[in-house]
Amino acid sequence: MKNPVYWVVLTGISIAFIQQGLPVRSQGESQSDNKQMDNITIRQGETLFLSCSQGDLVTHTAWLNRSSILYAGEDKWCVDPRVSLVTLNQDEFTIKIEDVDVTDEGQYICAVQTRSRPRTTSVHIIVQVPPKIVNLSKDLVVNEGSNVTLMCLANGKPEPAIVWRMLSPSDDSLSSDNEVLEIPFISRYRAGVYECTAANDIAVDTQTVELTVNYPPSVSDGRDVGVTLGQRGVLQCEADAVPEADFEWYRDDRRIFNGFDGIEIEDAGGLSKLTFFNVSEADYGNYTCVAINKLGSVNTSIVLYEIIEPTSSTLLQEMTSSDLEQTAFENSDLWEGPGAVQDGNSGTSTVFTPTCLLLIVLLQLLLKF
Repeated sequence: MKNPVYWVVLTGISIAFIQQGLPVRSQGESQSDNKQMDNITIRQGETLFLSCSQGDLVTHTAWLNRSSILYAGEDKWCVDPRVSLVTLNQDEFTIKIEDVDVTDEGQYICAVQTRSRPRTTSVHIIVQVPPKIVNLSKDLVVNEGSNVTLMCLANGKPEPAIVWRMLSPSDDSLSSDNEVLEIPFISRYRAGVYECTAANDIAVDTQTVELTVNYPPSVSDGRDVGVTLGQRGVLQCEADAVPEADFEWYRDDRRIFNGFDGIEIEDAGGLSKLTFFNVSEADYGNYTCVAINKLGSVNTSIVLYEIIEPTSSTLLQEMTSSDLEQTAFENSDLWEGPGAVQDGNSGTSTVFTPTCLLLIVLLQLLLKF
């Protein structure tokens, strides 16, 4: 037997199925049987089940999405592979829509034809979409003093809220509740990682932007270094710059290169070392360190000076007569009177001249070194 042909008549939310040869009910007769269910909210990507009750007197049923028929009884009318029939019996008519998307949002109607009159059950599907950042500023490299604009655009349903903040180093004072973050006249201290957060009732999406700020070098004041003749000496020069500075060393107006006259130059990041392995008289003097990058240069001067190690002879030369008198007084137990020292064995006194006394005092001083 040939399958019956069904026609769908849509008037407002009223739907009637007419089998060939059956009478048509008027809109007024069917409206009282229309039923509106509560909205159904579902997340994007989930599976949706739509079900309506049947009844013993039902002759024909169909599920519709807006004006398109999804299923008429067991017959599938849509070509969407995500839609399938789950249950069809006297009690229940259920279809399934997998991997729900925003295009599936809208009104769905279950239309039932009974022997007496048609009835419809409608439900509105709301599809929620987690936020997704779709347009984000790329990592930026700017020069100090520039105006910077960071942008973050996101999709989602409900519409996500956008928040910008400085993540590393953390700075709560630099934030924005808008899609755009403006940083006028940026300084080197605003360089770092910025985070954009898009959030709605479903989920949160975050992405980051790294902001690099270039600035010219600045150097710490050079510290003079004293070295003994023949010893090892190291001059240090430290610079802060982005990009990292290159270093040059000069003696007067002459540039010094690595290996020149036994001198070693070692650069590591923002630090440069000028090393003398065996300082000579000719090495003493003023040296200039120059730090350079594409935004500028700066220099500082460092003096390598001689340190003279003290010897016994130099100590004696620097001592004053009062130092000698004080030392003689501290050793007064060696003598009883001017020019005399008591012999512990014979009990006799021996007279010394002032010259002998001076030699004894000097000898004791030398023994201390």
